[in-house]
Amino acid sequence: MSRPTRLVEVRQKVLKQNDVVARELRDRFRSAGVFVVSLVSSPGSGKTAFLEKTLTMMRGEFRVAALVGDLATDNDAKRLARSQAPVKQITTGTLCHLEAEMVRAALEGWDERELDFLFIENVGNLVCPATFDLGEELRLVLFSTTEGEDKPLKYPTIFNTADIAVITKIDLADAVEFNREAAHRNIQSVRPGMEIMEVSSKSGRGMEEFISYLRMRRAESRGAAAKGNELRDFSLVPSPSGRGLG
Repeated sequence: MSRPTRLVEVRQKVLKQNDVVARELRDRFRSAGVFVVSLVSSPGSGKTAFLEKTLTMMRGEFRVAALVGDLATDNDAKRLARSQAPVKQITTGTLCHLEAEMVRAALEGWDERELDFLFIENVGNLVCPATFDLGEELRLVLFSTTEGEDKPLKYPTIFNTADIAVITKIDLADAVEFNREAAHRNIQSVRPGMEIMEVSSKSGRGMEEFISYLRMRRAESRGAAAKGNELRDFSLVPSPSGRGLG
């Protein structure tokens, strides 16, 4: 009779430990000046193709790298390596999601100060990754036109923990009779005001807009960090009494 209670306790402990590491990672990333983006989707959404296109397009302007999670194979890492950006594989074994400690371990040997963007591709799953913070600055949830319009209704938690929804394979929308209005409506019903982008890694549609969005978000993040540093420096200026102004 005590087993369900025990499982809940274990899960709470795991999540708490993950949150501690995630906060450390977030502070580490911000200090290094690297903007971290995580991608979550179900299998077959075109997440890896989308990320490969993103890395390829950004590599000439920014220093980019990627961590990619998979249960067993390194197939996605090999595909992403075609972008000529640094890529590392995280093999999760039986786990259906990445955890902050896995990300921290994978960063061994990398200097984040040499990066502008770090992308983390999670395991293909819309359930487990929703509750695990990876220290990212921006979380994308992706679903494709070939999956149907009701993904947000079936998996509301991931849409509520993500920052932006990306509809992939938009070039196939007409062929699969994808109802864009219904998809947008479903997203907004779960997460009112959520920003939505439509992209195709094959045709390139929407990719320039997505890159511009990342560029803007990174600039905003760096501006906020600089302002925070100025405020901290100001608080250390001695007052006439010899105490800090803070």
